[in-house]
Amino acid sequence: MTDSRIAALLEGRLHEPHGFLGVHAENGGNVARHFDPYGKAAAVRTATGFEPMTRLGAGLFEWRGSQAPWSPLQVRIEYGGGATADVVSPYAFAPALSDHDLYLFNEGRLTQGWRMLGAHRVVRSGVPGVRFACWAPNAERVSVVGDFNRWDGRCHPMTSRGASGVWELFVPGVAVDALYKFEIRNRATGAVAVKADPYGRCFELRPGTAARVCASSDYAWGDDAWMAAREGRDWLHAPLNAYEVHAGSWKRHPDGRFYSYGELAEHLVPYVVDMGYTHIELMPLSEHPLDESWGYQATGYFAPTTRHGAPDELRAFVDACHRAGIGIILDWVPAHFPRDAWALARYDGTALYEHEDPRLGEHKDWGTHIFNFGRNEVKSFLLSSAAYWLAEFHIDGLRVDAVASMLYLDYSRKAGEWLPNRFGGRENIEAIDFLRELNALVHREYPGALTFAEESTAWPMVSRPTYVGGLGFSMKWNMGWMNDTLAYIEHDPIHRRFHHDKLTFGQLYAYSENFLLPLSHDEVVHGKRSLLDKMPGDVWQKFANLRLLLAYQATSPGKKLLFMGCEFGQGREWRVGGELDWWLLEHDWHRGAHACSRDLNRLYRDTPALHELDFESSGFQWIDCHDADQSVVAFIRRARDGRFAIVLLNFTPVPREGYRIGVPQGGHYREAFNSDSRHYRGADVGNGAGLDAERMPWMGLPFSVVATMPPLGAVILLPE
Repeated sequence: MTDSRIAALLEGRLHEPHGFLGVHAENGGNVARHFDPYGKAAAVRTATGFEPMTRLGAGLFEWRGSQAPWSPLQVRIEYGGGATADVVSPYAFAPALSDHDLYLFNEGRLTQGWRMLGAHRVVRSGVPGVRFACWAPNAERVSVVGDFNRWDGRCHPMTSRGASGVWELFVPGVAVDALYKFEIRNRATGAVAVKADPYGRCFELRPGTAARVCASSDYAWGDDAWMAAREGRDWLHAPLNAYEVHAGSWKRHPDGRFYSYGELAEHLVPYVVDMGYTHIELMPLSEHPLDESWGYQATGYFAPTTRHGAPDELRAFVDACHRAGIGIILDWVPAHFPRDAWALARYDGTALYEHEDPRLGEHKDWGTHIFNFGRNEVKSFLLSSAAYWLAEFHIDGLRVDAVASMLYLDYSRKAGEWLPNRFGGRENIEAIDFLRELNALVHREYPGALTFAEESTAWPMVSRPTYVGGLGFSMKWNMGWMNDTLAYIEHDPIHRRFHHDKLTFGQLYAYSENFLLPLSHDEVVHGKRSLLDKMPGDVWQKFANLRLLLAYQATSPGKKLLFMGCEFGQGREWRVGGELDWWLLEHDWHRGAHACSRDLNRLYRDTPALHELDFESSGFQWIDCHDADQSVVAFIRRARDGRFAIVLLNFTPVPREGYRIGVPQGGHYREAFNSDSRHYRGADVGNGAGLDAERMPWMGLPFSVVATMPPLGAVILLPE
């Protein structure tokens, strides 16, 4: 009992149990040691059978012999009441993580960290079990605890992998679906905490917070054609119209249960196909404890939420989308994480994933921690998380949340509440470097996958390549367009003449980035009212304004995103606790808006002039942007081959008859879309027979037509 390691083991402080437990050569012979705090007696298996072990302390047993015992070490434990169990010692298996992987992890260059850390079912020397690995560099001891060892941290202490800060242990016999966590003893204070696995790939359903041991996926993908085509897709010139969905509240069962991933595949995918969208953007599916966070306070960066099923069920959902021709964009949140004591916060008793100084490490607005982007291991964690969703689930794009909060050290902070960078500026240099690495990784390793920045400031070159100094995103959300458009449309039409610049100002910067035009969930919550409810006027005017807004979005330069429910005129704000008000489609007004959305989506998708040159000024030309008095705008959208569409928008409830518009060429123009159509519950004011161009120059163009512009209406003309 003089060996200091015995005391360390019994006190829960031993950091290298492989050096003490298991089989070792000592003094010309062999010694086998096993620890089970519940064991009363033990015997070790040898070539001749089981031989008794000597009890050294509470639960600690030792055997010595000239010949080595059975390999791998097997021990028969006797418990109280005569119960026995034959077990294989975890310490019969040396740590297996390679020094190379550990080096890459510490350098911030391990981009498939989920293959190394976390829990993995493996077979070693013919023995099935689970290899656990955890990063906790400031721990004195780390143990894996779970329903396989009574959640007792004494049972399975892990071995430190030295300066890497990683702890590792293979535990034989642990089955798929076993629940587990890590028990961590802080080196400085001795405080013990039980933490969820940051690299866990399955979790129990909330309010439980333990990770589950996942089986290796044997899902057979059927989207080879989609993935091959994605690699060569010219996304800059292709249509992209995303339907933003919160999986927990798009639809629910009558008893309030969530739809499973399989049920979403059965119902959501056909709906999106019918509506003419090209993509689904899913609000965060990373595991999260609180429904009301909408997924934006993640605790499982490698785990699809169990609310809707198992990981392979999510794979099947994505597969179904791809086979139906629908891409999947996933909201991903690397900007911040919640304070929950069982998750990432102060993981090993210190500020590990976050900053110690709250002036760098806290988001006061959201009550969350900010990732320490300058720490290499955190960088490996986040890069691996991004790669995980793309590699394991064939996700087609990541929408990176709250990029503005990452770029600025003084984001939402007053003077004295933030620290400048090493040059004295407000830019978060480490976050900028991380975002560039992220985008370079995605575009290099996952051809055809896209990244989208939710970025609301004037930061330059967000969607320009890293090699020219940009951040490297594929696209940037155009928050300026969204804010200006909603501010304009909320005005009573009689006052819109005084705010005409809200419609025209965006063209001054529209091609400085690859913009996506969002009408997202953020605009229909927290007292902002639904899109329909924002519209002024009576019921007729509200729905006419909504149809006009959707047409304005569909025809403006930039890719598109619309939040669920807006396509049929959800009347009240979005509520995370229930499904959309689908019953509204029993009423003509909402059916009309729904049909209008469907036709707009299909027209946008099928008309090259409306999407091919979204990011180039050559794809847009004003016909008239000066008619503020009548709140009318007219413009041309062009395709690469010269084909074009004429767009006429009337933002007042007054029909404009005999309105002359310049056009580029003669011939007949058909009315391809009219938001006032009777099919949409409109008044059917328009140009149903089409228009013939006259050789009368107008508005700087060689020909002109005399059009009828419906009240609060949008008209799209295509030349024949």
